[in-house]
Amino acid sequence: MRYIADLHIHSKYSRSCSKNLTLSNMNTWAQAKGIDVLATGDFTHPAWLKEIESKLKPVEEGLFELKTEFQREDGLSNYVPAPRVVGRQNTRFILSTELCCIYKKNNRTRRLHLVILAPTISAVKKIVAYLERQGKNLKSDGRPILGLDAKDVLKMVLEADSRCEVIPAHAWTPWFSIFGSQSGFDSLEEGFEELTPHIHAIETGLSSDPPMNWRWSALDKVVLVSNSDAHSLRNLGREANVFSLDELSYDALLDPIRKHDVDRFKYTIEFFPEEGKYHTDGHRSCKFTCDPKETERLSGRCPKCGKPLTRGVLGRVHALADRDEEERPANCPDFRHIVPLEEIIADSLRKTKSAKIVFATYKEMIERLGSEFDLLLDIPESKLSGVAPERVIEGIIRMRRGDVYIRPGYDGEYGTVRVFENKDTIAQTMLDL
Repeated sequence: MRYIADLHIHSKYSRSCSKNLTLSNMNTWAQAKGIDVLATGDFTHPAWLKEIESKLKPVEEGLFELKTEFQREDGLSNYVPAPRVVGRQNTRFILSTELCCIYKKNNRTRRLHLVILAPTISAVKKIVAYLERQGKNLKSDGRPILGLDAKDVLKMVLEADSRCEVIPAHAWTPWFSIFGSQSGFDSLEEGFEELTPHIHAIETGLSSDPPMNWRWSALDKVVLVSNSDAHSLRNLGREANVFSLDELSYDALLDPIRKHDVDRFKYTIEFFPEEGKYHTDGHRSCKFTCDPKETERLSGRCPKCGKPLTRGVLGRVHALADRDEEERPANCPDFRHIVPLEEIIADSLRKTKSAKIVFATYKEMIERLGSEFDLLLDIPESKLSGVAPERVIEGIIRMRRGDVYIRPGYDGEYGTVRVFENKDTIAQTMLDL
């Protein structure tokens, strides 16, 4: 049976995150998106952990669901209720958090984010107790900043429970990642040393996709996973992982990752990486962007102001790559690019995402046909007809073919993906670059 999992999100207790990221709202929006297993996020935050313990109940081994009395959405005044999908079971939750490690190693300041997955509340409490003994302030942010070496965090997590999983988050982003151009390492081994064999996966992040990662043979020993890192409900599942499993549990999800089993870990759902906000090089203040070769020609400096350019994921991958772009390693999961359904509808109708007609169309399609992933990935064109405007249906088909127009993101600016664009607009977009 197919299961879709998003293993990295945040709660209302993380900075710059929506206050509507509650367990009740996450449960219903995950159903609308088509997510079967959703990360809790932020289990190190004491108030959020208290909610996890009081509102979730164990179901399958290592997974949880929302108790019946908490299933009513509890959004604030600006909250938009999720579309209702007929016949979907309650979302399963997996215990997770993200930790920010800032420390010095080999005479350089390192900044890494790590996703932690845990099979039990007991393991979570051991991790929390360890961090509290270290004097870490866990109340200030759902993603706490730790002055701890990432290797020591890995060791601590495994001591809490050997079934815990540590995944370097958004592995290529410049400022906070294992391979980031500004503060990362040139190998997993440099960061985790003798504990590297316990790293079974890395998260590609929004600004890279599997083909980019396949260019570096050093990553053949790990599995590439993709997650939303959502800071709001509407971004849940913008990236995710697709499994084919006989049964659902914590170990059933993680076993194919640990064993590189492509029969069970089928593919990842991906942003077009150009849409990520650190895909290519540039300087946001000057609205200047360029490809890695141009960065070298400019000696890494912005031609408008002379300040250093932020090196994006594309250039960083190119610097470490030892394969041609066309090469693909053996025994790796497949991938599928998507554009979120609301973006397709807005583009198709020539409206902004916030337009009422966009959500009305989105809601009607989901409530009549199925979840967002069903619509984006599976439902044939013939069944879409009559439920949505023909131009929206054409937009979905174009996305499935990869027939899109993209303006790359850079230096913290998201890129733009369009399923409809005329040649004059595209030509002007490229001139603006």
